[in-house]
Amino acid sequence: MVREQIEQFCASLGLDTVGFIPCRKFEELRSFYEKRKQNGQENEFEEADIEKRIRPAHYMEGAKTIISIAFPYFDGAQKDNGFSIYTKRADYHRVVREYLDQVVSFIEGLGGKGMAFVDSNTLPERYLAYLAGNGFIGRNNMLITKHYGSYVFLGEIITDLEIRCEDTRTFGEIADYKECGECRRCYGECPTKSINPAKISPNICLSYLTQKKEITDQEISLLRGNVFGCDFCQLKCPYNEEAKVSPLAKFQAFDFMNEESDVYAKMDNRYFKEKINTTSCGWRGKNVIKRNALIRLAREGYDLTPYVTEAEYVNKYIDRIQNMGKTDNHC
Repeated sequence: MVREQIEQFCASLGLDTVGFIPCRKFEELRSFYEKRKQNGQENEFEEADIEKRIRPAHYMEGAKTIISIAFPYFDGAQKDNGFSIYTKRADYHRVVREYLDQVVSFIEGLGGKGMAFVDSNTLPERYLAYLAGNGFIGRNNMLITKHYGSYVFLGEIITDLEIRCEDTRTFGEIADYKECGECRRCYGECPTKSINPAKISPNICLSYLTQKKEITDQEISLLRGNVFGCDFCQLKCPYNEEAKVSPLAKFQAFDFMNEESDVYAKMDNRYFKEKINTTSCGWRGKNVIKRNALIRLAREGYDLTPYVTEAEYVNKYIDRIQNMGKTDNHC
């Protein structure tokens, strides 16, 4: 009964992709995380403590259930100006948190406790969503949902309420990619081969490279006009071809996120704070986005001299990009 009540409340908010799993220790992930650590594949955005990653109850002793919710964001617009589709709308950290807080309040009204999580936490979010039945993990390493494809944000709630769950999926089944069948489009689309038949290497994904504060000349040459994020594998995924438009009005794209690259390459602090900082890429700061916009302009043949500023960080990259352009046809 509690499950149905929570599902109905979520539906009233426009959330129809909700799943429930027992809050337990996910021991099956230990060897996976240990292998990543041994191979030096962890990055600065990951929790280093494996125990925290596999034991969600460290957040709430007495926790019994994890609720996984997918938040669709695709609004049908796909203009390519270097920004990933997910970045072109209000900061999902804030929007998803607003929805989750409403669900937590509802749970408290049922006599339970709840804690909400979005992005910055130790939870294995995609795996939890997979176990909860919200979708499957495809060859592109993304969670793919039935109605919205991979165009979803993920959020979780840990609660002390004991809720009926289905926990029949296993970690080992993921690598079968049975829902992908024979499709391997994403392998061919990935510019850096971050995803390939042999292994998944997220630390060379273009989305990750656009977020790094410092990038090498080789990484500069790999950027395919990406200003922030990467959608190459998503745009060709068959499950995204029929993805439904999000019913969540708060995820409508902003017009100012569809400007041409020079707007972002020359933006000042005011433009950044009033506009870009309100989106899902604003957390990374102005200069990284300016740098990536400059790389895109260089690839398009623009002279970067007019973009020289007093900012040492930006100027450093202008010099490197221009020097590469003299000998490297990538830029």
